Amino acid sequence: MNALSAENPVARAIAQALVEGFDKHYRIFRETSRRAKELFEAAAWQSQLDAVRERVQFYDSRVDETVLRLHREFGADSLDDATWQQAKLRFIGMLINHRQPELAETFFNSVTTKILHRSYFNNDYIFARPAISTEFIESYPPVYSSYYPRDGGLRATVRRIVEDFDWQRPFEGLDRDVDYVLRATRAHLGAWPKMEVNCQIQVLYSAFYRNKTAYIIGKAINSYQEYPFALAVRHNEKGLLYLDTLLLDPWRISVLFSLSRAYFMVDMEVPSGYVQFLRSIIPSKPRSELYTMLGLGKQGKTMFFRDLLAHLRHSNDPFIVAPGIRGMVMLVFTLPSYPYVFKVIKDVFGSAKNTDRATVQRKYLMVKHVDRVGRMADTLEFSCAALPLSRFHPELLEELRRLAPSAFEIDGDMLVIRHLYIERRMTPLNLYLEQADEAETERAVIEYGNAIRELASANIFPGDMLWKNFGITRYGRVVFYDYDEIEYMTDVNFRRIPPAPHEEMELSGEPWYSVGPMDVFPEEFATFLLGMPRVRKAFLAHHRELLEPAFWQRTQQRIRDGYVEDFYPYPTELRFCRLFAEAAPRAGSKPRAG
Repeated sequence: MNALSAENPVARAIAQALVEGFDKHYRIFRETSRRAKELFEAAAWQSQLDAVRERVQFYDSRVDETVLRLHREFGADSLDDATWQQAKLRFIGMLINHRQPELAETFFNSVTTKILHRSYFNNDYIFARPAISTEFIESYPPVYSSYYPRDGGLRATVRRIVEDFDWQRPFEGLDRDVDYVLRATRAHLGAWPKMEVNCQIQVLYSAFYRNKTAYIIGKAINSYQEYPFALAVRHNEKGLLYLDTLLLDPWRISVLFSLSRAYFMVDMEVPSGYVQFLRSIIPSKPRSELYTMLGLGKQGKTMFFRDLLAHLRHSNDPFIVAPGIRGMVMLVFTLPSYPYVFKVIKDVFGSAKNTDRATVQRKYLMVKHVDRVGRMADTLEFSCAALPLSRFHPELLEELRRLAPSAFEIDGDMLVIRHLYIERRMTPLNLYLEQADEAETERAVIEYGNAIRELASANIFPGDMLWKNFGITRYGRVVFYDYDEIEYMTDVNFRRIPPAPHEEMELSGEPWYSVGPMDVFPEEFATFLLGMPRVRKAFLAHHRELLEPAFWQRTQQRIRDGYVEDFYPYPTELRFCRLFAEAAPRAGSKPRAG
């Protein structure tokens, strides 16, 4: 008898348990995301950071909980093939009117792949591709609201858009800020276009919360033209709200969703609707990255891997060892036609590395728990990632066999990597500096020092600050991407090197002072960072204080005092208080350009 020809009550019960497990996860996820509005209104910045960090663990907790339930109630690891196939079919039926079907399918995969052997990871048992369309899912509240400026005028419409978010703090001067919005828009467009009959402004229903800012995101439609925008709302030093800037260039809006920043808190009933809307205003941003930046990291990983497999079907270049200095902890390879690097933890580390595999994995997880402030690349982490063996260059295969034999296995025509990290590919900063002229070197060194300062303010000490551990993005921004030595700033002891008791000890090359495992001596940074004369000149001109313990100790104290730094994911010169001379000074804190 065909496995799907008769009703199987166990299969139906398994499908119901999987739907219930996912629904519980997303209910908790939404409750946490919804709290972001309250935390923003209360200026509870540390609580918001804590909520983002805690939310990272929600998905795995619910998956483990559901796996345990399936084992306990159904003896899941001993079920026959027909039951699993019918469970998938019944599960699909339960998603017909679901608001998050794509997320539920991914949850199904996460649970079943923890139970089934890898040989079952195919279309019969998991969702290798979506089964339920996410187009035109109805939502309440709606995904976006529409406003028609022909009815009441543009100024009144902009004011109403802001007021409809119903923040419980008053604005410092909303009429003034609306004027800034109109002036900035006029300057961007050059002249106001004629308002056509279809003129409307569509605004995503939920604000996007991160750090100390709420973002209103939408687009104006006029005739055949669409104009995307992101409007930043912040608190001033008196606790009143104000509009800080208006971003109108799609590439600047795209930077808001950079994986080098913390995930947004957004209340969404239909997340696919938000992703579809965002894709309409920033089409260059992959859907996988948008899901990830909305806090739905597992869905982002699922879509990324599907995109990777599709790319492999339509390309023929091999995976190769990544160019640059070889790391002591990670074996790094890349696919030249795909803008990512792939990292595998080596079996044996370099002699200078006093760490182990578990510690490295913990450090990489730590990156997801902090505000990356635009200075740390996010990492996609995969288990048992199967890639075509034929696409691995012989040199790379030899490196894997020699340096990380326990990290992979060959299964037929596939190479299965047991634990894999994937990051956006960047130009290593050391390689960039080797080719840079003096002006480019100065800009890169300034960016490098700013990255270290901003990471420190976000409670991250990079540990290994060598140039090779930083990359430079296509926008010229320096980003850190090697995490095996990172520490929380508040866990590090920054010390000054004490004077030697006598000259002979200073010349001996051996330390004359005790050194604890968390002791750091900033004076030593110059030795391994400033060997190139033009690099040394630029560094000392702009970042000399990074070589002094006092900078690090002051930053630690601000963190311990509970201060959350301001980080702007846009240039500070775009802030209204910079654009318009009559604007009142804002927020009192030293701005950090994004």
